Amino acid sequence: MGRAQWAAVDAYLTDTVLPPDPVLDAALAASAAAGLPDIQVSAPQGALLQLLARVQGARSILEVGTLGGYSTIWLARALPAGGRVVTLESEPHHAEVAQANLGRAGLGDIVDVRVGQALDLLPGLAADPVTPFDLVFIDADKPNNPHYFAWAQRLTRPGSLIIVDNVVRDGSVADADSDDARVQGSRQLLASIGTDPAVTGTAIQTVGAKGYDGFAIAIVEGSRNGSR
Repeated sequence: MGRAQWAAVDAYLTDTVLPPDPVLDAALAASAAAGLPDIQVSAPQGALLQLLARVQGARSILEVGTLGGYSTIWLARALPAGGRVVTLESEPHHAEVAQANLGRAGLGDIVDVRVGQALDLLPGLAADPVTPFDLVFIDADKPNNPHYFAWAQRLTRPGSLIIVDNVVRDGSVADADSDDARVQGSRQLLASIGTDPAVTGTAIQTVGAKGYDGFAIAIVEGSRNGSR
């Protein structure tokens, strides 16, 4: 088995388990037409994010890495009345495409797309009324994952969920000597989850239309100094 088989299974699962969704299909088509890279989550992964947000009862969600807004739509649809998503995107063109996709989805009023480098925008969220966040989804530049995760802890509360995508890197995460900054970012993130008493988490390998990768998920137990 290989990537073709994984993609075929993903297609089967999508067709069998998930109902047709013209809005999400249009978001993918618009992103492709605008030249955005095809690196958004798959449909089954998007549905998982939505289910996790619903199980969490999330009213306030932070997303680091918007791209064309595909995962943002999945997350925003999980919100109850009055809920909010703040999503951070470094590329103005990507943000423009995302805003159009979110508008078509009828979600423009509940999703706040903020444009700029995430590490410049995150400190400003500390005093924002939308904080603390009930769920954080991190899917941006991988070398900065440890920094994004640290900020996610600061901007959440005990019981919040933090999800980080693409941490397995085709299995390269197991290579301690890798010179790939994305791999080392994943390794530092996972080491933090494993040693920080303020979170409890795990990481899962996945295969599918997006290849061989995986995600980490952690629940916030207390403050970053270890108190609970």
